[in-house]
Amino acid sequence: MFFGFENYWTYLLFSLPALLFGLWAQFRVQGTFKKFSQVRTMTGISGGQIARRILDLNGLQNVKVEETGGFLSDHYDPTSRTLRLSPDVYRGNSLASAGVAAHEAGHALQHQQGYAMLGLRSTMVPTVQIGSWLGPIIFMLGFFLAGALGNTIAWIGVVLFAGVAAFALVTLPVEFDATKRAKELLIGNGLLTRQEMYGVNGVLDAAALTYVAAAAQAISTLLYYVFLLMGRNNE
Repeated sequence: MFFGFENYWTYLLFSLPALLFGLWAQFRVQGTFKKFSQVRTMTGISGGQIARRILDLNGLQNVKVEETGGFLSDHYDPTSRTLRLSPDVYRGNSLASAGVAAHEAGHALQHQQGYAMLGLRSTMVPTVQIGSWLGPIIFMLGFFLAGALGNTIAWIGVVLFAGVAAFALVTLPVEFDATKRAKELLIGNGLLTRQEMYGVNGVLDAAALTYVAAAAQAISTLLYYVFLLMGRNNE
């Protein structure tokens, strides 16, 4: 059975390391953000002002900067060309808010310059939205069905979910590049001093680990599905 005792432990073997890594990454990014949100920038400039300054200096006056709800819900929407910052980042004048705001502004610059991986990720979004929930359902349906038809249906579910893993992998260079840009933009535009960058580095490097963890979780789940199917085919 799919949820039999043996398969339960197999699932843990595949998924538990990635799950623990993900929990640790989330704990670290939240702790690091909280730590450096208490360290004020020398200029006292807010995250919202930093984002606006970076965008304007790079000819992106048409990109809006808005405050949005939630904790660390910051993101850039390429469809509406809007940079949305959480309250702690938008209003905060800390090293943490400066780093996150610059990171999201980095995504806007990627869009402006036609960064290929960002375009690829945006193209994949509709497929991933479907595959993330439909893939596992189709896989389980096929796994419970006997014979060649069941195998075919299960493999379709695997292929759909593989798009989720591919999306997580494509996300890595997009986020790493935005982080690199953020650090260069803050220094290059004179928004922070090099002495202040230790806080920005801490926050953005911790945030990068959450994307690595997401990729590890998606890949481990995909490998588990493949392992189950290959095992059944060998029986």
